[in-house]
Amino acid sequence: MVGEVEICECNHTHRKLVDEVKKIMPSEDTLYDVAELFKVFGDSTRTNILTALFESEMCVCDISALLNMTKSAISHQLRILRQSKLVKARKSGKEVFYSLADDHIEQIFKMAIEHVNE
Repeated sequence: MVGEVEICECNHTHRKLVDEVKKIMPSEDTLYDVAELFKVFGDSTRTNILTALFESEMCVCDISALLNMTKSAISHQLRILRQSKLVKARKSGKEVFYSLADDHIEQIFKMAIEHVNE
């Protein structure tokens, strides 16, 4: 039936299967880091900033104008994104320009958008 949860009523484990999966599972540290990454993606301001940076390198003033937010609020979110290694900064005179740290971020994000739109 659609919408019902089926509960396994067996009283044994498939030990061989469990052992095989256990061998290929990422480490607890890696899974913790993945969970932390998804927490960073869990804020709509940060996802808006990342979406803007998919298109172009931008400074705080440009991002704040685009998102209609204060420079302070944008700077705070950029700090979190930098600490999570999602964005990088480049200084040019008195300006600091932000861009995506690497191509993985856009790939992860686009896959998430694709999943949500299914």
